[in-house]
Amino acid sequence: MASTGTTLELARAAKARALDVFAPLAPVVGVGVTRVDGGYGVKVNLESAPPAGTPLPAAVDGVPVKVEVVGRLRKQLPD
Repeated sequence: MASTGTTLELARAAKARALDVFAPLAPVVGVGVTRVDGGYGVKVNLESAPPAGTPLPAAVDGVPVKVEVVGRLRKQLPD
């Protein structure tokens, strides 16, 4: 079965652009690649939700975007 989604290469290429697009809109703590609709997309992790009414793009450079509020990231100390 062939994939109809975005290629891994396109998703990787869109990561830096996604950071540029989302950083002015919300507190970004990470950007990565994730599986989306049989292909790949960009995942943008936010520290907190953007201000009410802030429109967040559903795609960057034609690559789908998933947004998740994950909170503040903290370094874990070894046990």
